[in-house]
Amino acid sequence: MSSPLPGDDEVLRALVRRRDTGNRDDGHHIALVVAGGGMRGAYAGGMAHALDDAGLAGGFDAVYGSSAGAYIGGALLLGDGRGAAHIFFEDMACREFADLRRLRTRKPVVSLDHLLDDIMVHSKPMPWDRLHASPVPLRVIATDVTDLTPHVLEPRDPDEWKVAFRATAAIPVLAGPPVELQGRRWIDGSVSEPLPVLRALRDGATHVLALLNRSGHRPDPGAGPARWARALDRLAPGLGSIAQEGHRIGPVLAVIDDAAHPSRDGRHLLALRPGEDAGVTGLTIDVSRVYRASRIGYATVEAALERVSTGRVTG
Repeated sequence: MSSPLPGDDEVLRALVRRRDTGNRDDGHHIALVVAGGGMRGAYAGGMAHALDDAGLAGGFDAVYGSSAGAYIGGALLLGDGRGAAHIFFEDMACREFADLRRLRTRKPVVSLDHLLDDIMVHSKPMPWDRLHASPVPLRVIATDVTDLTPHVLEPRDPDEWKVAFRATAAIPVLAGPPVELQGRRWIDGSVSEPLPVLRALRDGATHVLALLNRSGHRPDPGAGPARWARALDRLAPGLGSIAQEGHRIGPVLAVIDDAAHPSRDGRHLLALRPGEDAGVTGLTIDVSRVYRASRIGYATVEAALERVSTGRVTG
């Protein structure tokens, strides 16, 4: 297993205390931030499953995420951490969901219709009414297409929640056209804010737990665009670069890397990354790889909780 990121295990300790005492009146505001990234969400899904199994899902005061991160966060809020993990290898790892061959016919590579109207209706139902009524807010991030700025969507009813989930995942050509909600047009939140840790801190979080989807912490700046991104650029120049997160995540990584960063301002931040690399990218549909990513994510949280229980120190 790789070494932990610079962080603060007090985040986990605070969650464990809430679980063990049943007392949330501790003066803390604990936020969960879940990275997106398409099928790479299997890692964070496994982490959410482990948090749920450990009885920690009810300890958060707010949850943030875009695209796959929004689904994982929503499922965890509603007590379905298992589904947050299993949806990736049981339902999404198939050509009905993601198929690069659709680029030849200019159809979206990723079928949000299959996800929202089939998977999230039949095999992994999302109770939109319960999500709307949740006392713990799910902050779904989306990008305004007019200026590519990130915003928290504010659905007003269960029907709008379903639209919000489509909006936070939409990327033209890759996953469908912009989505209109409340008079504005939206695309994938990861385009503008791939990991909303800074937003959680600005919102007043005293403790932030971030679930990452890369075993390698920092994307390689010399790696160049992925194959799917190059294909997007051929169809719509510049779109592939916009869709990749590497150049936008730097300021967040600076905060994660540095326990003394001014943005932390004495607050507690712990980022968990997968302990291994299962070879899963945003569009991987190999069931065995996606399953392994989920189990790696689960083991990552188990190891972190074991570290806390034995009193070992990180950061």
